[in-house]
Amino acid sequence: MHFIYTAVNKDGKAQEGEADAASKEALMASLSRQGLHIIAIKAGDNKGGMMARFQKGKKVKSRDLVIFTRQLSTMVSAGVPIARSLATLQEQSDSKNFRNVVASISKDIESGTNLGDAFARFPNVFSDVYVNMVRAGETGGILDEILKRLASQVEQDASIRKKIKGAMMYPMVILSITVVAFFAITIFIIPKIAKILTDLGGPDAKLPIYTRMLLAGSSFMQQYAIFVIIASAGLVFGIRYYIKTPGGKYKFHSLLLKTPVVKVVVTKLAIARFSRTFAALMSAGVGVLDALAVTGNAIGNKVIEKELADAAKDVKNGKQLSEPLSESKHFPRIVSQMLAVGEETGQIDTILVKVADFYEEEVSVTIDGLSALIEPLMIIVLGGIVGIIAASVMGPIASLSQNIGGT
Repeated sequence: MHFIYTAVNKDGKAQEGEADAASKEALMASLSRQGLHIIAIKAGDNKGGMMARFQKGKKVKSRDLVIFTRQLSTMVSAGVPIARSLATLQEQSDSKNFRNVVASISKDIESGTNLGDAFARFPNVFSDVYVNMVRAGETGGILDEILKRLASQVEQDASIRKKIKGAMMYPMVILSITVVAFFAITIFIIPKIAKILTDLGGPDAKLPIYTRMLLAGSSFMQQYAIFVIIASAGLVFGIRYYIKTPGGKYKFHSLLLKTPVVKVVVTKLAIARFSRTFAALMSAGVGVLDALAVTGNAIGNKVIEKELADAAKDVKNGKQLSEPLSESKHFPRIVSQMLAVGEETGQIDTILVKVADFYEEEVSVTIDGLSALIEPLMIIVLGGIVGIIAASVMGPIASLSQNIGGT
């Protein structure tokens, strides 16, 4: 809530201000700790709250989040109060959006809100995993250690995402250029070639089937190009909208796990995220069932998330987590075996971190291999398209030219 207050400071001077707080009582307690004597306080125009809600919908760069987490960990370890740490970090951030987020969190802390709850108000900045680990760190008195783990985890996730985006950049650029070139050729170039063929052989010239198909496609695009573009855009929008629905997302993730090559990357990435996140939560003292619930949301695949939810039911009934995972369709047996060893020795977090390191390296190697394979593959595809167009055009022109020369 947003409030406007009037107070008297230690020097006896009146001052007015605005602040966000969970309640009027929480704000009064916060201002009292600052040495202010409250004269009047009332609910104000919630512009600050509107700004906070606007900021909640905006994301921040992974780099900003990593730096913030590491610096906050260092300051907390040095005994600096959280409110003061946040105020310092707010001034150091280069991102205006992130400064506003930290400023809002700082106000929440001053009003008596826990750090985890303050982070939870910005779900697009701080994930469920992040928030739950901070809460566990606050409860266990090991917040500085948890923040160090979080910084490493955020950095690792950002590195993998950057690698995947880098691998996808080349084919996406080539695909975009191909689509633009296709429309340009069919709308502007093919009609001129059709005129040349008509001039050489007349309207009744016998052309190969693939040439007639090319000319017919060009004629269609000339007449209905705008409708094709609108329909294509609508189809893309419709598919993206459907994928965002719970049912559509589940089916899309299921399709990814059935697609050759893609399923290898998705599975290994999910296992790496599961291992690192679950290990971090367990080391923070979070219960197995709560850790499974949070980890499922962090994996990024609804099919595997459902498997973990089913495994959680077995754990609730008294089984060890390694038992249901050993029957999983997507978790390799080595994961359940390593987990079983961790359960026996009481070192689940240590063992799963090693599993995460292994699979993250596997993801990196797989992506590098795909990157090396995609470039020549795209060249072959583009060469094939150019060859088909050239054969469809140059062959009939050469044939008609010879006929004319012979006559």
